[in-house]
Amino acid sequence: MRENLTEAQALDGKQVKHDVSVPISHIAEFVEVAHAALERKFPGVRVVNFGHVGDGNLHFNVAPPLGMDEDAFMQRMRDVNRIVHDVTDRFGGSISADHGLGAYKREEILRYKSPLEMDLMRAIKRAIDPLGIMNPGKVL
Repeated sequence: MRENLTEAQALDGKQVKHDVSVPISHIAEFVEVAHAALERKFPGVRVVNFGHVGDGNLHFNVAPPLGMDEDAFMQRMRDVNRIVHDVTDRFGGSISADHGLGAYKREEILRYKSPLEMDLMRAIKRAIDPLGIMNPGKVL
Protein backbone atom coordinates (compact mmCIF):
# COMPACT_ATOMS: atom_id res chain seq x y z
CA MET A 1 0.00 0.00 0.00
CA ARG A 2 2.80 2.42 0.95
CA GLU A 3 4.52 1.95 -2.40
CA ASN A 4 1.36 2.90 -4.30
CA LEU A 5 0.65 6.12 -2.39
CA THR A 6 2.93 8.30 -4.51
CA GLU A 7 1.25 7.19 -7.72
CA ALA A 8 -2.23 7.54 -6.21
CA GLN A 9 -1.43 11.08 -5.10
CA ALA A 10 -0.15 11.98 -8.56
CA LEU A 11 -3.39 10.74 -10.08
CA ASP A 12 -5.38 12.79 -7.53
CA GLY A 13 -3.78 16.05 -8.65
CA LYS A 14 -1.48 18.74 -7.37
CA GLN A 15 -0.40 18.82 -3.74
CA VAL A 16 2.00 20.64 -1.49
CA LYS A 17 4.46 18.01 -0.32
CA HIS A 18 6.50 17.96 2.85
CA ASP A 19 9.30 15.78 4.14
CA VAL A 20 9.40 16.51 7.86
CA SER A 21 10.49 14.76 11.01
CA VAL A 22 9.26 14.98 14.59
CA PRO A 23 10.09 12.94 17.68
CA ILE A 24 8.28 9.61 17.47
CA SER A 25 6.50 10.28 20.75
CA HIS A 26 4.84 13.35 19.19
CA ILE A 27 3.83 12.02 15.75
CA ALA A 28 0.13 11.58 16.52
CA GLU A 29 -0.17 14.97 18.19
CA PHE A 30 1.80 16.64 15.38
CA VAL A 31 -0.52 15.20 12.74
CA GLU A 32 -3.59 16.33 14.69
CA VAL A 33 -2.29 19.87 15.34
CA ALA A 34 -0.92 20.40 11.83
CA HIS A 35 -4.12 19.17 10.19
CA ALA A 36 -6.25 21.39 12.45
CA ALA A 37 -4.09 24.44 11.67
CA LEU A 38 -4.38 23.77 7.94
CA GLU A 39 -8.13 23.22 8.26
CA ARG A 40 -8.55 26.63 9.90
CA LYS A 41 -6.82 28.33 6.95
CA PHE A 42 -8.13 26.03 4.19
CA PRO A 43 -11.45 24.41 5.20
CA GLY A 44 -11.80 20.97 3.65
CA VAL A 45 -8.07 20.56 3.04
CA ARG A 46 -7.00 16.95 2.52
CA VAL A 47 -3.87 15.61 4.19
CA VAL A 48 -2.12 12.46 3.02
CA ASN A 49 0.35 11.51 5.71
CA PHE A 50 2.66 8.52 5.35
CA GLY A 51 6.28 7.60 5.60
CA HIS A 52 8.79 6.26 8.01
CA VAL A 53 6.89 6.73 11.25
CA GLY A 54 9.24 4.31 13.02
CA ASP A 55 11.97 6.96 12.87
CA GLY A 56 9.79 10.07 12.94
CA ASN A 57 10.06 10.97 9.25
CA LEU A 58 6.77 11.81 7.60
CA HIS A 59 5.62 12.68 4.13
CA PHE A 60 2.97 15.16 5.18
CA ASN A 61 1.32 16.08 1.89
CA VAL A 62 -1.50 18.57 1.56
CA ALA A 63 -4.11 18.46 -1.20
CA PRO A 64 -6.63 21.21 -1.93
CA PRO A 65 -10.19 20.88 -0.72
CA LEU A 66 -12.42 19.08 -3.19
CA GLY A 67 -13.77 21.58 -5.69
CA MET A 68 -11.00 24.14 -5.13
CA ASP A 69 -8.95 25.10 -8.16
CA GLU A 70 -5.62 23.27 -7.86
CA ASP A 71 -3.60 26.13 -9.33
CA ALA A 72 -5.17 28.62 -6.92
CA PHE A 73 -4.28 26.29 -4.05
CA MET A 74 -0.70 25.89 -5.28
CA GLN A 75 -0.36 29.67 -5.34
CA ARG A 76 -0.88 29.46 -1.56
CA MET A 77 1.98 26.97 -1.18
CA ARG A 78 3.98 29.41 0.92
CA ASP A 79 1.08 29.67 3.40
CA VAL A 80 0.69 25.89 3.53
CA ASN A 81 4.43 25.43 4.06
CA ARG A 82 4.55 28.00 6.83
CA ILE A 83 1.77 26.25 8.72
CA VAL A 84 3.32 22.80 8.41
CA HIS A 85 6.84 24.02 9.12
CA ASP A 86 5.82 26.11 12.13
CA VAL A 87 3.99 23.14 13.67
CA THR A 88 6.98 20.90 12.90
CA ASP A 89 9.26 23.35 14.68
CA ARG A 90 6.86 23.63 17.60
CA PHE A 91 7.21 19.87 18.15
CA GLY A 92 11.01 20.02 18.03
CA GLY A 93 11.19 18.55 14.55
CA SER A 94 12.91 19.38 11.30
CA ILE A 95 11.41 20.73 8.08
CA SER A 96 13.69 18.39 6.16
CA ALA A 97 13.94 14.70 6.95
CA ASP A 98 15.30 11.82 4.90
CA HIS A 99 15.39 13.70 1.59
CA GLY A 100 17.93 16.23 2.81
CA LEU A 101 17.99 19.99 2.62
CA GLY A 102 18.08 21.23 -0.96
CA ALA A 103 17.54 24.39 -2.94
CA TYR A 104 13.77 24.35 -2.35
CA LYS A 105 14.17 24.98 1.39
CA ARG A 106 17.40 27.00 1.23
CA GLU A 107 15.76 30.19 2.51
CA GLU A 108 13.01 28.55 4.57
CA ILE A 109 15.50 26.73 6.81
CA LEU A 110 16.91 30.09 7.96
CA ARG A 111 13.62 30.70 9.77
CA TYR A 112 14.13 27.61 11.92
CA LYS A 113 17.89 27.23 12.37
CA SER A 114 20.35 29.59 14.02
CA PRO A 115 23.44 30.86 12.19
CA LEU A 116 25.50 28.49 14.35
CA GLU A 117 23.38 25.49 13.32
CA MET A 118 23.72 26.47 9.67
CA ASP A 119 27.49 26.82 10.03
CA LEU A 120 27.67 23.37 11.63
CA MET A 121 25.65 21.80 8.80
CA ARG A 122 27.90 23.42 6.20
CA ALA A 123 31.01 22.26 8.08
CA ILE A 124 29.74 18.68 8.11
CA LYS A 125 29.02 18.86 4.38
CA ARG A 126 32.54 20.25 3.72
CA ALA A 127 34.12 17.52 5.84
CA ILE A 128 32.29 14.76 3.98
CA ASP A 129 32.44 16.36 0.54
CA PRO A 130 35.39 18.79 0.42
CA LEU A 131 35.22 19.09 -3.38
CA GLY A 132 31.48 19.82 -3.39
CA ILE A 133 30.77 17.07 -5.92
CA MET A 134 28.02 15.22 -4.05
CA ASN A 135 24.66 16.89 -4.64
CA PRO A 136 26.17 20.25 -5.66
CA GLY A 137 24.24 23.37 -4.72
CA LYS A 138 22.37 21.69 -1.88
CA VAL A 139 22.70 22.72 1.74
CA LEU A 140 22.92 19.20 3.17
